[in-house]
Amino acid sequence: MKNILLLLILIFLTSFRPQEKKVYMCGSTGAKKYHLKETCRGLSSCRSEIIKTSLKQAQGHGLTLCGWED
Repeated sequence: MKNILLLLILIFLTSFRPQEKKVYMCGSTGAKKYHLKETCRGLSSCRSEIIKTSLKQAQGHGLTLCGWED
């Protein structure tokens, strides 16, 4: 019984962890900005694929927030 209770508590706590914020970036090697929305007009000139990634990863690549998103 104690094991089941501990398992239920563990499942409950892990299901409410905060989700990582997702952002969009152009897949080209010259990309410098990340975007909060896939429909951002800053992505309209992207001739490569649009990649959905975490904010932490985008910032780790040296990308900054698009000026249209401010």
